[in-house]
Amino acid sequence: MSQSDGKFRHDSLQSRKSIKALLDALTKGVGKGELTLSDGDDTLILPVEDLLTLRLRADRSDGVCRVDLRLSWSAEDPKPKGKSTLDIS
Repeated sequence: MSQSDGKFRHDSLQSRKSIKALLDALTKGVGKGELTLSDGDDTLILPVEDLLTLRLRADRSDGVCRVDLRLSWSAEDPKPKGKSTLDIS
């Protein structure tokens, strides 16, 4: 599916250590300009452009914590928008 449209979805319960490893792999893929997502039968290869839109949301409600991270980009030259700095610690 590297050149065609496609979707990939994976849901699983993971340890904090395995989540860190997956986030490290995501970081490396963004750095090299290509993400390969696979879980057995399904594989999706995404070329990563130089400018990406980052959406980060977090909340805590009734003892449940959630962080949503979304990266998106287009093959066209996007125009930067939104806030430019983000601090995470």
